[in-house]
Amino acid sequence: MKIFSKEQIYEGDKLTTERQNISSTDLMERAGTQIFNWMHMRMQGAQVPIHVFCGIGNNGGDGLVIARHLILDGYNVNTYIINCSDKRSKDFLINYDRIKNVTKKWPTLLSCKEDFPEIHQDDIIVDAVFGIGLNRPVDDWVKALFIHFRTTKAYTLSIDIPSGLRTDEAIADEDAVVWAGFTLSFATPKLVFFLPETAKFTVQWEVLDIGLDQEFLFTTTTEAELIGKNEVLPMYIPRDKFSHKGQFGHGLIIGGSYGKIGAVTLTSRATLSAGSGLVSAYVPKCGYIPLQSSFPEAMVITDVDDEKITSINFDIDPNVIGFGIGIGTDNKTIQAFETFLKTNKTPLIIDADGINILAKKKTLLKLLPLQTVLTPHPKELERLIGSWKNDFDKLKKVKAFSKKYSAIVVIKGANTITVFQDKLYVNTTGNPGLATAGSGDVLTGIITGLISQGYTPLIATVFGVYLHGRSADIAVEDFGYQSLIASHVIDYLGEAFIDLFKQPEQPEVQQETDEA
Repeated sequence: MKIFSKEQIYEGDKLTTERQNISSTDLMERAGTQIFNWMHMRMQGAQVPIHVFCGIGNNGGDGLVIARHLILDGYNVNTYIINCSDKRSKDFLINYDRIKNVTKKWPTLLSCKEDFPEIHQDDIIVDAVFGIGLNRPVDDWVKALFIHFRTTKAYTLSIDIPSGLRTDEAIADEDAVVWAGFTLSFATPKLVFFLPETAKFTVQWEVLDIGLDQEFLFTTTTEAELIGKNEVLPMYIPRDKFSHKGQFGHGLIIGGSYGKIGAVTLTSRATLSAGSGLVSAYVPKCGYIPLQSSFPEAMVITDVDDEKITSINFDIDPNVIGFGIGIGTDNKTIQAFETFLKTNKTPLIIDADGINILAKKKTLLKLLPLQTVLTPHPKELERLIGSWKNDFDKLKKVKAFSKKYSAIVVIKGANTITVFQDKLYVNTTGNPGLATAGSGDVLTGIITGLISQGYTPLIATVFGVYLHGRSADIAVEDFGYQSLIASHVIDYLGEAFIDLFKQPEQPEVQQETDEA
């Protein structure tokens, strides 16, 4: 699913009115009606007090359309106008007149704290104060209103975006934003729904189709895409009946040090479970017996040193190399990595201490093959690109880094974001159970296994991040968040592949029978 920018949404609205020969007021009516339909389907006429708070721009106009339809359908509605400016949009004024024509209970004008209505915990708040066009600080009394929303503990439904939240800027004051229980977003989700600092402003969200121009929706290229099953299913490469292991590549995992051979074991297992035909592990001598004993499917090559990697010499020809898992940052290891990079042409995935080595010696970044995949956790990312002021600054720095080194960077999080050049791929799978030792090692192995089979590095990364999260989502049903461990993610990877082709379960339809 495409994530459109604010500017693209405005352009989509404009093209829709032109190509469908409708007015902006008609489009607003369509959007507000969709919100009403969504609410009506769930409320079925329940007489819970509904408080609709409308700004004086187009988001407020949407709110007036919603309030009018709720009134006409007999709901218990209170409508308020947030009088925060002398300027009113044309479509707001049209819908203000329309609501006055259907009820004697005209909207209440709010201008200060003393005007705030009493709201109870069991009531519903509809937030239609500010939309995506907010470009100025929120007035203090309006901020106090948003705080009032929270203190009432009433369920809050935001229209398009929680008021006060910007689509392309960080938040300076959390009290100046509505904290929504649910947001109904027009045509597209907003990128801020998926960033750590701003995702908390809406617990849940849903996209509503308001009939924007189809050509615009299909042909417009966006900076960000939301990745779910529908997006990754076309990436899947099926296997031929007569295929054999030699057709699915050879993945090599280089890593490990004394006490950290388990990381290499996890990555090697994940590489093979993701579909690589063969997997070899290059480890210090201390890793030979543990790997051969715990993972007999792997072939093992050892360094001359007992406890760490001091040289990288192998006589195989892998299709892809996963590097850095549990490897440490000893000076001899760093030197071995530098020597290796100077001659290596094989695709690379670099994780953990491999990234820490790059951060310690940034000249090595110039030696990376094009589209090398980097999978840092937050602290490793900070060591690599420097600190950031906020999530938008982080994305800006990662994009600049990606363009400079032509690298694919995975920003791990609740919604892991894969960055390549200026493009963002926002993942939708995964859960808090992945906050456990070794889950990152498994992700590196999955991506390695996919590249080994012939997936491009970018597709392998986007697909791999999805499968990693989906496997955890399936496994968590059996183990819960606290007891999920990295090995479970590997064990359930096959089910994640199978799940790609499962159809959603249809609700059972009970047939009525005549009583005798």
